[in-house]
Amino acid sequence: MPDLVLHNFEMDENCYRARLMLAALGLEYRPVAVNMFPGQEQKRLPMLAINPTGSMPVLTDGELVLSGTAAILLYLAKTYDAPGAFLPADARAFGEVVKWVGFSETMLAPAIDARLKSLFGTPGDEAALKAAARKAFRIMDDHMTARHFDGKEWFAGDGPTLADIALFPSFALSRDYGIDHDEFPALRRWTRRFRTLKGFRTMPGIPDYH
Repeated sequence: MPDLVLHNFEMDENCYRARLMLAALGLEYRPVAVNMFPGQEQKRLPMLAINPTGSMPVLTDGELVLSGTAAILLYLAKTYDAPGAFLPADARAFGEVVKWVGFSETMLAPAIDARLKSLFGTPGDEAALKAAARKAFRIMDDHMTARHFDGKEWFAGDGPTLADIALFPSFALSRDYGIDHDEFPALRRWTRRFRTLKGFRTMPGIPDYH
C-alpha cells in the first residue's frame, strides 16, 4: 500500500491541484474520499483530528501530515522530482515559479470562491468574486501573451513547472461560473498545451478545446 494518502473531494479544485501534481510525478497514492459538500466532513472531528484547520486537501506521507495546497505541491516537487523540473534549483527560476504559486494562493482565491458559490451556494458576492477572478485571469493572459512572443509556452522556464500546476485549475474550471474563455486567447492556448502533459488527469468542468 502506498505511503502517500490524499484526503480528497473530487469536485474541489485545490484537491485537483494535488491530484495533478501526483499524476505528473507518476506517484502512486491512496485516495480517501471526504464529503466536503454537502457533508462538510473536513470540519468534523475525524478529519479535524488529522487537520485542525478544516481545509482541504490533506496529504499524509508516512507520519508527515500536510495541509495547505501550496505546501503539498512544494513538498511533492521537492521530495519526489529528483531532476528538479517542477521546482528548479536555480534561485532566479525558483523565485519565478514560487511567485506564481503565491499568485494562485492570493489573486486566484476569488476564482476558487466564485466557483464554490456557483456550484455549492457558499457565501460571497457573486459579481465581485467574478470580477476579481477575471482581473487575475487578465494578468495571467497578458503574461502568457508576452511569453508566446518570446517563443515560450509555459508560465516560467522552458518547460512545465509547479507554476503551471498551481494556476491551471482556476482558469480551466472558470466556465463553471460563467467566465468566457474566448476573452483569454493566450490562456486557451496554454490550456490546450497543459492537457498534453504526461500523466494529465481531467475532472468534470475541464474543457477539451479543439
